[in-house]
Amino acid sequence: MAKAASRGIVSRFIVGSLKLVFALIVISIAWVLVYAVVPVPVTATMLMDDKGITKDWEPLSNIDRDMVRAVIAAEDGKFCSHDGFDREAIEQAMERNARGGRIRGGSTISQQTAKNAFLWQGGGYFRKGLEAWFTFLIEKTWGKRRIMEVYLNIAETGIGTYGVEAGSIRYFGHSADRLTKTEAARMAAALPLPKKRSVKNPSGWLARHGHTIRGRIGVVARDGLDSCVYD
Repeated sequence: MAKAASRGIVSRFIVGSLKLVFALIVISIAWVLVYAVVPVPVTATMLMDDKGITKDWEPLSNIDRDMVRAVIAAEDGKFCSHDGFDREAIEQAMERNARGGRIRGGSTISQQTAKNAFLWQGGGYFRKGLEAWFTFLIEKTWGKRRIMEVYLNIAETGIGTYGVEAGSIRYFGHSADRLTKTEAARMAAALPLPKKRSVKNPSGWLARHGHTIRGRIGVVARDGLDSCVYD
């Protein structure tokens, strides 16, 4: 009798776990499908920001194309050719991290969008696993243009500032549809650490990095590395 009862408990636990996993899968898919057409209202990063939230959602058609080119140049040159994961960059990051020193990742714009829209900041294998799942979903359901649009609208661009529209108004006094190449490059250079990197008056390495990104904007345009966003 005891063995039968034990088997019953184990069986119910397995069935319950499978139902929970199935429910979470369904909910995550529904969540992704909603965000495929609805602007992301708020993110975990925004909610945890003690500096408040300044944001202004703009469709990609209202964001200067050089801003798209700048983030591709700075963050993910293979954006239009990968399936959400740059395996070469991941392997290189793992090799660098294995040698010690500052931990670096190999995240694509798709992965960053998945993390920003659905998850929280910070590492850990559990969160990285969820990030991979949501990256797979948005690549399959949103497409590259929508991924870029969401990325540029929810990425942190300064203290309490989210999205390139709010960032453009904060730093340059005009909307993101009129960004110059230099302005776009400066914003892209600061994106990884927007609270610590100056956009308006960069100096030293950051200024040089911005100049490099500005030059790469032309390469992105010449080689059609943003073609998946506009074609």
